[in-house]
Amino acid sequence: MRAAAGVVEAVFREEHGRLLAALVRRFGDLDLAEEVTSAAVEAALAHWPVDGVPERPGAWLMATARRKAVDRLRRDRVYAAKLALMRVDSVTELPEGADFPDDRLQLFFTCAHPALPEEARGALTLRCLAGLSTAEVARAYLVPAATMAQRIVRAKRKIREARIPFRVPGADELPQRLPGVLQTLYSIFTEGYATQRADLAEEAVRLVRILRRLLPAEREVSGLLALMLLVHARWEARVGPDGALVLLDDQDRGRWDTAMIAEGLSLVPRALTGGPAGPYGVQAAIAALHVEAVDVATTDWRQIVALYDVLCALTPSPVVALNRAAAVAMRDGPVAGLRLVDALSGEERLRDYAPLHAARADLLRRAGRAAEAVVAYGRALELAVTEPERAHLRKRLDEVGGTT
Repeated sequence: MRAAAGVVEAVFREEHGRLLAALVRRFGDLDLAEEVTSAAVEAALAHWPVDGVPERPGAWLMATARRKAVDRLRRDRVYAAKLALMRVDSVTELPEGADFPDDRLQLFFTCAHPALPEEARGALTLRCLAGLSTAEVARAYLVPAATMAQRIVRAKRKIREARIPFRVPGADELPQRLPGVLQTLYSIFTEGYATQRADLAEEAVRLVRILRRLLPAEREVSGLLALMLLVHARWEARVGPDGALVLLDDQDRGRWDTAMIAEGLSLVPRALTGGPAGPYGVQAAIAALHVEAVDVATTDWRQIVALYDVLCALTPSPVVALNRAAAVAMRDGPVAGLRLVDALSGEERLRDYAPLHAARADLLRRAGRAAEAVVAYGRALELAVTEPERAHLRKRLDEVGGTT
């Protein structure tokens, strides 16, 4: 029983998005698709321990879900006319071993549609494509389950009422729509880092792998996957035994995931060749320079600053400018970096941004201005979100003579 349950769980995780997408495409109803997907999994849990796991479990789940969808439509008067129009009786004849098309690409674009609130896109992507329960999605975004349930319900209603099409944009629309999908996936990844959730970051990587299989020619998809892999390879080295955040300068590079780095590095050339690089390709190139160096001293900071110049032109933002300032400080010294950071201090969006105050504090410390560093570390500590960040800042504050 336990083995069969494990197989169901593994198949469900791998096939959920594909199953749901195919059902939405066929029946045009996200709620119905979710209902029969769950029912098919329940059927698998009941039958597979007795009858054995079918040779093609994904196809078995699909055939079962489609039969249940037709039964559900037949029972529901509201859907009776719809059933007649759809003429879906024949779906019951789907051979158990038959394959079914992969419609997940449509689901990616539906979940990340620009008409949906930004806060709902990541949640809906995790719910529909990753197969997380509403409670799991709520935990990922640190909100109560009831709040997340309402958010997902509203998003589904918006899809239904606005008649958001379940389709892949045409070639003329794709350049405008794909960045939104990539941003949603990157937001899930960064949420994993903000909340110290490795499983969430890994789920984002898995979803981008799927997207890359579906859109192999899109270089920015390769760039995003490369960026995520090169960053996530350092996960284990980011927190020390004392629970404090360990910055790149002090990380034990022997703890980096070399296989993940190799995969990420192999994708960078694909992201950078064949035309002007996109933002994710450039960020992946920066991440590649970090992991290729033996240590911080031998890192090619000149090239990293040049890449940040490109990134600032592609996606100008105060956060990118702050990262560039940190790279300039490594190339030209803390005073040069401090001038750039201070120039950003008046930026409204960075006023309560802990990394700005932490970066400024580090530069002041390195420049020998301990008293000012104490004040800046204190402000960063007030704004820090995670306990590893706070532990790191408390440690630094102690080093410059401050008290916590």
